Amino acid sequence: MRTKHPARGDRLPETDAPGVPPIALDAMGGDHAPDEIVAGAVRAVREHGIPVVLVGAPRPLAEALARHDATTEIPIVRAEEALAMDEGALASLRRPRSSIAVACHLVRRGDACAVVSAGSTAGIVATGKLRLRSQPGVLRPAIAVALPTRPNPTVLLDAGANAEVKPEMLVQFAHLGAAYAETALDVEAPRIGLLTIGSEPEKGNKLVKRAHELLSAAQGLDFAGNVEGHDLLAGTVDVIVTDGFTGNVALKTMEGSVRYAFTELRETIQESPVARVGGLLQRRRIRELRQRLDPEGHGGAVLLGLNGTVVIAHGDSRAKGVSAACVLAARLAGQGVVARIGERLAPTRRPHLPW
Repeated sequence: MRTKHPARGDRLPETDAPGVPPIALDAMGGDHAPDEIVAGAVRAVREHGIPVVLVGAPRPLAEALARHDATTEIPIVRAEEALAMDEGALASLRRPRSSIAVACHLVRRGDACAVVSAGSTAGIVATGKLRLRSQPGVLRPAIAVALPTRPNPTVLLDAGANAEVKPEMLVQFAHLGAAYAETALDVEAPRIGLLTIGSEPEKGNKLVKRAHELLSAAQGLDFAGNVEGHDLLAGTVDVIVTDGFTGNVALKTMEGSVRYAFTELRETIQESPVARVGGLLQRRRIRELRQRLDPEGHGGAVLLGLNGTVVIAHGDSRAKGVSAACVLAARLAGQGVVARIGERLAPTRRPHLPW
């Protein structure tokens, strides 16, 4: 198998989909890398027809591809280093030739349409900001997650990129989330909610109160007011904005609650013969519900505000989750989410004065 090193100016091998740039998949990031990452890449190529290029150490990747008989289907781009799951933002500076850095370089050079990684979130965010740069006017990129609400998913951001923010950043997050809802979820006029401790405008700390004032006066946003924690899965708004600390706590609390609920349900069904019969009768509905609430089925989070599409898969993603992340990345890149964000933010940017 041929491998290419993008820093030397080589072009990637032609894919089976001419004219369609592949997904640059960080094959060394994640709790189960590289085996599950490679298995997910194979699923994305064979089941969804999405071109993928693996970025990482050639030998283990070639061996993993051989186990799937896929050595001729998916090319490899060499990366000399990899970020460990426990490494933070500074690792992006210490490891300039890491697999996530090379993947971002492929997107910046136009050899790939998007980056997918299940590696360290802090490392991905820092490397993405360093290699792809923020879009014009973006104060801070934000992580967006689609919550499995009915009838349409609800976008939550920031889910962990910025622990401390300013009110103006929350307004930008609203624009980022609205662009994501418009492109990925086909929502024509996304309704925006601000996460706080009460529905009344005066509820919350200084940050939230000032953000409420700015959002109420913002042009191009349909601000519906404050929302509370119990509204996260209610589907009352299309986009919920908050700081990265609160958003990450809320997201992981929901994930833990879902796991706890299904564990309790499974034990309850096993308690008696009558309960087991009832479980069998509802098996299909329970399976559908579990699939809808399974984080791996949604592809992961999206880092919005950069000059490129970046999808962050769950750290313990298996092949299913990696494949779903590639599908999400391909869809967002194809629908032009980066361009849509630029269009939304253009009217809000301050003009450069001639003096």
